[in-house]
Amino acid sequence: MELTPQNCREYLAARGEPEAARLAVTELGGGVSNRVLLVEGQGRRFVLKQSLDRLRVAEEWLADRSRIFRERQILDDVAALLPAGAVPNALWIDEANFLFAMSAAGSAARTWKEHLLAGSVDADVAARVGTLLGLIIRDSWGSPEMERRYGNQMAFEQLRVDPYYRTVARRRPELAPAIEEIIAQSAARRVSLVHGDFSPKNFLISPGGGVMVIDWEVVHYGDPSFDAAFCLNHLLLKSFRRPEQAGMLLEAARVFYAWTEGLLPPPALEWFEASAIRHLGCLMLARIDGKSPVEYIREESAAQAVRETAMRILREPPDDIEACCKMVGERAGHR
Repeated sequence: MELTPQNCREYLAARGEPEAARLAVTELGGGVSNRVLLVEGQGRRFVLKQSLDRLRVAEEWLADRSRIFRERQILDDVAALLPAGAVPNALWIDEANFLFAMSAAGSAARTWKEHLLAGSVDADVAARVGTLLGLIIRDSWGSPEMERRYGNQMAFEQLRVDPYYRTVARRRPELAPAIEEIIAQSAARRVSLVHGDFSPKNFLISPGGGVMVIDWEVVHYGDPSFDAAFCLNHLLLKSFRRPEQAGMLLEAARVFYAWTEGLLPPPALEWFEASAIRHLGCLMLARIDGKSPVEYIREESAAQAVRETAMRILREPPDDIEACCKMVGERAGHR
């Protein structure tokens, strides 16, 4: 069945949920690949998540729904690597309907994306997010068990490589050789867990400062520099959206990366930053010219500024993240 706010109570009653008819059901936004419902009442608060086979974007974008099973499993596995409360608790799974239930963050929690777009840029949050990424990489590094469980990269191919990288390569053929090289190099690195959607929309920030990482559907064992670039990309893109706050956003990007880098295993330091920069160029361009353009950059002047910056990063990769931040700061402030 396709779960909706209208049929959710009936579905829960059929599962034996007590007082199902008295529960409040709210659809949560923020994603195109799943249906996510918040269920509250009778002293309970939990989330139902169901994967979609056709994503809710303008262009056709298909994905295997079984990715939901890996997401449910990773919540147990990654909980052992991170501080308590850093990921939701998995409750139960309904394999026939490609959905599972998990604990919800407190009602006062808000996504980091909401904070950033509202103008609240907190470097301490960036440090905590960077620490979580560093712990994920460090504590899953070289793990045969994690590679066995999450070595299949099909969801990553369907939800990231094809709609972001290969779509841009098709639309910008002059960049195709560089993008295909990045894809090949990244695919050859199988060193740690990769979240695959390490975006501000997937960090729930509680009033006390706690951070919960959600939306693990693209998890796989591979190249963790992708996650660093994915988060950096969103912070840098918001500099074009709010140029008056570019200084704070770029500082948040620096802090995030510094805390991630500080926890990396020594072998990663030889290639991680250069790889993250190349991913960053692809991802920045993909959020303008890929299948899923970022929704908060609407002005063509801002989009063109992002496009030009991304192509410059791809053609002449800067030496370090600091140089990328300076480049973005100059371009965002003078578009």
